[in-house]
Amino acid sequence: MATQVTAPARRGLSFLRIAIALQTLTIFLQAVSAGLLLTASYGETLHSVGARVMYAATMLYVLAAVLAWKPGGGSPRPIGSASGFLVLASAQVVLGVQHVPSVHLPLGVLMFGLSVLALARVARR
Repeated sequence: MATQVTAPARRGLSFLRIAIALQTLTIFLQAVSAGLLLTASYGETLHSVGARVMYAATMLYVLAAVLAWKPGGGSPRPIGSASGFLVLASAQVVLGVQHVPSVHLPLGVLMFGLSVLALARVARR
């Protein structure tokens, strides 16, 4: 039995893919800027700005998940993933501000891995 995908569902899924890809890219760039923290005078500024961009990308992911579900007629499942990422991103910000690298760095690696998995999952649809 074939299911028909409506135009709003396709748009919602495309927006969701873009949002997850953007989040994954910003998390990766945070890893690069973390390396620059150790070697360049501008590394701290770049990492700080990148944190704000990554957090905004995560909020965009939440918005995209809601829009893919409600008006698009998709599954509500991505909303849980997106909300979980927002919690992780919030923890990252707090840990970064508090200078707790022993948790901040592994959490960043975990977030990148989970974001790649979320991107692979939504790309298969």
